[in-house]
Amino acid sequence: MESASDSLNSLIGATVESMGFEFVGLEYGGQAGSGGLLRVYIDHADGIDVDDCAYVSHQISGVLDVEDPIQGNYTLEVSSPGLDRPLFSKRDFERFAGRRVSIKLRVKLQDRRRFEGLLQGMREGHVVLVEEGVEISLPLDQIEKARLVPEF
Repeated sequence: MESASDSLNSLIGATVESMGFEFVGLEYGGQAGSGGLLRVYIDHADGIDVDDCAYVSHQISGVLDVEDPIQGNYTLEVSSPGLDRPLFSKRDFERFAGRRVSIKLRVKLQDRRRFEGLLQGMREGHVVLVEEGVEISLPLDQIEKARLVPEF
């Protein structure tokens, strides 16, 4: 059975992709009627500007008004992923192998929830990274947040 989160991802992802943009992912914080924030990340090979975000936001708003997947009030925000791009899917963890990442888990592993290291990719449903010379395997389904670490 598709969860509400999966349904929202499918709905918004299809809308964004049909407009010629990459759907990076979304974050939703809030409960029904609490005025939560729905943040949608988009990207494009030519980059993203404010006009792109406004255009996509307008389209997503229309779809959300018709489909009504979120009960109550919420704020919709559409933005580029930025230099500290969030990572949401198995595809993201494979695509950005070789880059530094910061990962926060839902539950403690090895007596901690935060990890930062060089992303190696995916292996058997786990995100693999090297932190201070030690390979660490983190269950994908336990990742709360993951982001690229900008390197200058």
